[in-house]
Amino acid sequence: MLRDFRKFLIDGDLVTAAVGLVMALVLAALVKALVADLLTPLIAAIVGKPSFGALSFTINGSHFLYGDFINNLITFVSTGAAVFFVIVRPYNRFKEHIRREPDADSDTRPCSECLSDIPKRAARCAHCAAPQTPLAD
Repeated sequence: MLRDFRKFLIDGDLVTAAVGLVMALVLAALVKALVADLLTPLIAAIVGKPSFGALSFTINGSHFLYGDFINNLITFVSTGAAVFFVIVRPYNRFKEHIRREPDADSDTRPCSECLSDIPKRAARCAHCAAPQTPLAD
């Protein structure tokens, strides 16, 4: 049992997930600092307010801090843009770059419907059940 637990800790994706979580937390702190220290003051200087956090209104004794919502909205949009342009787009380009054509010596080919790998001589895809034209070896 201890051997299985050790294998789970070492061989599994637990370490990869932990590293990803730590990096995500650090990136979130970095983006929050970027928004709070640079973007919000820049936008506030353009609009003419020194801080959005102080913006509020009161209705029937209830105090609404809509400035804090604006700060969090800017943080959300900035984080989404940073993740998309710094991580997602380069990663997608990298995946397209390393995608290779199937080997001519391979015993498999992509299904014409679902693009999963099937044997060359298969008459039907095992994944989507689409009919296929068998290829000669």
